[in-house]
Amino acid sequence: MTAPTQTTPDAVVSPVVTGDGTTGRGRTADRWRRTRWTLLVLGVLALVVAVLAVQRPATSTTPYAPDNAQPTGARAVAQVLGRQGVEVRHVTRVADAVAAAGPGTTLLVTPGSMLLPEQVDALAGVDADMVLLGADDELVRAATDGAVSRTPGAAAPAFAVEPACDLPLATRAGTMWLTPGLQVEPGADDVTLCWPVDGPAGLARVEPAGADGGRVVTAVDDPSFVTNDAVLDNGNAALALGLLGAQETLVWLVPDPLDTSSTGEGGAPSAGAGVLPPWAGVVGLWALLVVLVAAVWRARRLGPLVAEELPVVVRSAETTRGRGRLYRRTRSRGHAAAGLRAATAETVARRLGVPRSADATALTEAVARATGRSAHDVADLLYGPPPHDDDALTELARRLDTLESEVHRS
Repeated sequence: MTAPTQTTPDAVVSPVVTGDGTTGRGRTADRWRRTRWTLLVLGVLALVVAVLAVQRPATSTTPYAPDNAQPTGARAVAQVLGRQGVEVRHVTRVADAVAAAGPGTTLLVTPGSMLLPEQVDALAGVDADMVLLGADDELVRAATDGAVSRTPGAAAPAFAVEPACDLPLATRAGTMWLTPGLQVEPGADDVTLCWPVDGPAGLARVEPAGADGGRVVTAVDDPSFVTNDAVLDNGNAALALGLLGAQETLVWLVPDPLDTSSTGEGGAPSAGAGVLPPWAGVVGLWALLVVLVAAVWRARRLGPLVAEELPVVVRSAETTRGRGRLYRRTRSRGHAAAGLRAATAETVARRLGVPRSADATALTEAVARATGRSAHDVADLLYGPPPHDDDALTELARRLDTLESEVHRS
């Protein structure tokens, strides 16, 4: 029979107690006591993640970033440029860099991960002046229309080298230690090499000739001259400010290793560009990893079912006595009382024609009418608390048997 769901003025029903001696409220309290610390820890972790997600640190640790105050960063150069009136726009996506760079601006591309071919083409096609620091050979060739190539892995000179060119910014910088890894391709014009060492040079500038001119592309093989720990050495500061402060707006691109954005023809965003926030890729990979770990952790590894025949036939009476001994050994008087009450409730309900879908109140009232007992007495007998000792359990069994007899005589 189900638990009582309503009461009537003439029937006061006690709270239904299950076989293990607990109530619904008690089980809920036990679950809360077992899980509250786990829920508290999860809540604290969620709060920490939310705070970290909405707060952005004042500085970063990304090499060559304008907000990185560590030795590998370039915050010092960025702050000096800002005080000189240059607007520094820090971006990490190629699509954002291409959208921000235009005529009258300078696009700085710092060393980063391998760029996709479409990203290289998008960067090489901007109308802004470009400064490439330690860029890959593909980007150097694309930005200079094949006039300059880069051979990585060149050794730094053992002594400071004169610029050996007539560029004003190189003359102001003077002698420097720049790794020579740039060279002019055969047949290329309008290319100036500075700080050469046995052929290759540390800096190459492509500046179209003519009255209207065009964009200027400058490639530097060694990008360390803009870092915080080296900017004050020799002429590094003069070279950095001369290259990056030529225009009023500087777009500072620090490529994100997970960035796949670019722009299509006509400056239109390519498929997938700008649809998701920059951190969506990292969060997606992390979520996938969490799902896989949870699947491995919680997956059930069960073998095929095996049918096994019992070696002997166990009589039902023996099974009943065995269960009774187990109840007695474990002092499970609540389970034993629940079994007796359930059997009595099913017997009297069948005798009185009470359907199985009826609630406890309906059965209690039917038994009270048939036996002449009070509804409270019947409810306490069928749905009361578990007995506290063996004598009380024996008394409960005797009273239930008496109740069945009264119902059968009615």
